[in-house]
Amino acid sequence: MQRTLILFFLLITSSLAWAQQATLSGTIRDKKTGEGAIGATVIITGTTQAAPVELDGTYRLLAAPGTYTISVQSIGYKPLTFPGTVLREGQTTTLNGSLEESSQSLGEVVVTGQKQTGTEVALLQDLKKSEVVVSGMSSDQIVKTLDRDAAEVVKRIPGVTIQNNTFVVVRGLSERYNTVMLNDAITPSAEVDTRSFSFDILPSSVIDRILVFKSGSPELPGEFGGGVVKVYTKNSVLDNTTSFSVSSSYRSGTTFRNDYLTSGTPGWLGYDKGNRGLPSGIPGQITPGTTPNNEIGNTLRQINNRWLPNVGTAAPDLRASLGLTRRFEVGNTYFSNVTSLSYSNTHQQYNIERNRYLIEVDPATGQPAAQYKYNDERAVTGTRLGVIHNWQARINDNNRLEFRNFLNQYGTDEVVHRTGEELSDGQERDDYALHYQSRTIYSGQLQGFHDLGAAKRSTITWLGGYNYVYRNEPDYSRYRNVRATGLDRPFAVNIPNGGNPFDASRFYSDLRENTYTASGQWERRFTGRDTTKANEFKLRIGFYAEQKDRDLQNRYFSFIRGNDFFKDRTRANRLSLLPIDQIFAPENLDPLTGFTLAEGTSPEDRYNAENTLLAGYVGVVAPLTDKLNLSGGVRVEYNRKFLRDGNPSREPYEEKRTIPMPSLNLTYNFTQRSLLRLAGSVTVNRPEFREVAEYDYFDFTTNAIIRGDQNLKTATIYNGDLRYEFYPSRSEMISFAVFYKHFDQAIEQVTRQVSGSQLYLTYTNADRAYDVGAELEVRKSLIDISQSRVLQRFSMVLNASLIRSRVNLAETDETVGFALFDRPLQGQSPYVVNAGVFYQDDDHKWQVSAQYNVIGQRIAFVGDQRQNYSVIEMPRNIIDLSVTKGFGKHLQLRAGIQDIINQSVRQYYDFDRNGKISKNEDGPFARYKLGNYSTLGLTYQF
Repeated sequence: MQRTLILFFLLITSSLAWAQQATLSGTIRDKKTGEGAIGATVIITGTTQAAPVELDGTYRLLAAPGTYTISVQSIGYKPLTFPGTVLREGQTTTLNGSLEESSQSLGEVVVTGQKQTGTEVALLQDLKKSEVVVSGMSSDQIVKTLDRDAAEVVKRIPGVTIQNNTFVVVRGLSERYNTVMLNDAITPSAEVDTRSFSFDILPSSVIDRILVFKSGSPELPGEFGGGVVKVYTKNSVLDNTTSFSVSSSYRSGTTFRNDYLTSGTPGWLGYDKGNRGLPSGIPGQITPGTTPNNEIGNTLRQINNRWLPNVGTAAPDLRASLGLTRRFEVGNTYFSNVTSLSYSNTHQQYNIERNRYLIEVDPATGQPAAQYKYNDERAVTGTRLGVIHNWQARINDNNRLEFRNFLNQYGTDEVVHRTGEELSDGQERDDYALHYQSRTIYSGQLQGFHDLGAAKRSTITWLGGYNYVYRNEPDYSRYRNVRATGLDRPFAVNIPNGGNPFDASRFYSDLRENTYTASGQWERRFTGRDTTKANEFKLRIGFYAEQKDRDLQNRYFSFIRGNDFFKDRTRANRLSLLPIDQIFAPENLDPLTGFTLAEGTSPEDRYNAENTLLAGYVGVVAPLTDKLNLSGGVRVEYNRKFLRDGNPSREPYEEKRTIPMPSLNLTYNFTQRSLLRLAGSVTVNRPEFREVAEYDYFDFTTNAIIRGDQNLKTATIYNGDLRYEFYPSRSEMISFAVFYKHFDQAIEQVTRQVSGSQLYLTYTNADRAYDVGAELEVRKSLIDISQSRVLQRFSMVLNASLIRSRVNLAETDETVGFALFDRPLQGQSPYVVNAGVFYQDDDHKWQVSAQYNVIGQRIAFVGDQRQNYSVIEMPRNIIDLSVTKGFGKHLQLRAGIQDIINQSVRQYYDFDRNGKISKNEDGPFARYKLGNYSTLGLTYQF
């Protein structure tokens, strides 16, 4: 595969080298105004070769040497002709001209249109005109790939990567340092332990464009370190259309295997059918000896006895979507609607080699001693139902309303079968964890746009929004099945003495969150005699308000032996050796003589929290000269975060802060095609509810316990950016950027200093940290490089980032001699590379793409100096291929393979604590293959 790709690029390079051509260039202007004749076309008469006139009036056209007649044409202008124009090989011929308005009288023409924002040309024009440093991807680019959701799309953007196929990392900064907005409202998060929008819940088919803002401005949220990611869904309608898409996918190592694991019968609509939930009428707290036996007995009879998974055959993945666009008029109001209904059912099962090493050295190897060596079989079944329902009402040229609705129901069924050895205890393991969770997310927004006055010098924009999140873990069962290493005898279920999250345990969790948002902005444009839209002075005043309320309830229980369990020793021994699917059968459950329940839930395992955010800002856009533009201002944010857990003796967490956040952006336009940006801003990063909630959560998959810290403080970030941008044409871009970020009180997830060998993770404020890097982005077609019609259909995309970060914690009794200092930020990759080659033949309706992605080593878990080594994730090369062929006017067939190489995900312990893994790899933490993914699908446009 690597040889094939190298040969492919060599062929392109050699073809370009052999193509000896002549160049025709110049400037075409409007004779009356002297401005560039935008929209005009320069044509070589008698051929199909032509070039558009750009914004500054320039054009450039490649052709074979010879003598031609050149014509310039544009609607509303007289044609301009240059006969006998000689083009010489290897030389540039300059041809300038001025177009004169046609004297022919035209009847009155009324044009009603809608700006198309999802095209590649529209995106690049928006990037060019932006007042801040921003990168993005258009719908045009998305449809050329096999990317199924926003998580796969966003990782193609410069400086952006994805962790766990869900959470966005911008410029090496983890998801907690990035704010995600759906259209113009901050998105909800359905994750208990993570501050992030789950990008995998948003199908790529409904995305209009994705923009990543990397420098601050008064209009943007003040909470980000890496960037503000804005995902815009489609709402623009040109025609009434109906489309239906269906695809099926084969994953190597999963599809059609007959030992596929599920925890039960998954709900086909992405939610639990009700047979997994917490029993009704359960006491507030179950404590043997205190809770009446009849209440415990009633609860015992209601808990299902599901500990082992179902085994079946994994069907191919299925995805289907129905899209509708409608436009109509009621009176003088123009209405448009975009509706999308999507459904997916996916399967994935793979084997994970998982290890843990202790600080103690094994005398036999001279290396750290292994605590355990596990082999995990992990299966995840995902079911998703998504609805996008967007309305737009254009009341007149001055007033527009938009009503957007996004609903996503997502259910995941996870099974982990763990086998292997607990070397430190001399035990073999045969454990299971069955985990089902469902997430319901709704986001609704009503937004208005109003131009005031006949001259339209003022614009008011307002938005009201509501987000709802419901995350349900109805029954997370976990148990440990052990026997002494080397003994040929049955495994025995480990029965604890009290409730805990490891042994014979059932965990139930329920999270509900409601968020209400409101925002508004007034913009006033000041113009003079020679002012155009490109050099208007603008004043903006606005506000943003958000109220978020969350309620989290966690409960977990373990099956333990009753007080009189051992009165009948023979029966007790027999019961203790039963397999897991028999030991807790109804006839063996009794609060006294059999197995009973003990609750391990503490008062800290539930909380009520709220966050109030109020922001106001003033911003200006000031063209200082024809080439230099200044924009910026100040945003002031007041934030109150409050959390009270169930422990009445504990003081609630509360932080109130008012922070001014100035920003400044300078843009210098060397020409109409090239510019330089300089930006500086102050932003913040606030603790999340989970990070200040001091309860323990056991993650069976990583075998770690996560705990919050109420001492966390808000971090302040100082950002600086410098970027050069060059636009060879309306659809091409080359940019180079450098950036620097300094953090005060940066929030990090680190290991916790506790006794014992169990891995504990918590959160802390770093004393200081920085993040510095460089980014390169190239979007280039071959249309003006080669005369070959085949090569002219190729385009290329390349973006790469080099990043370095360092963090140091405050020197306290908890950190000195324990914490790791002078190390990279968690999740930060030293380099990121994305490359793509695209072939598009509109005449024959072919699209072909090849894409490549790789990231550098990054810290997955931060270790310490005494008990835990850091875990570093290794680079993984990913290559995707896709082919699309259209048939007639309605049918389109798409096929492709993702992750062709299927390189292993590899995570290693950093034994020498130097922050990297050398060729002599340290001890493995985890290693697994996800399987390459082949897809075949069709789309029918009615």
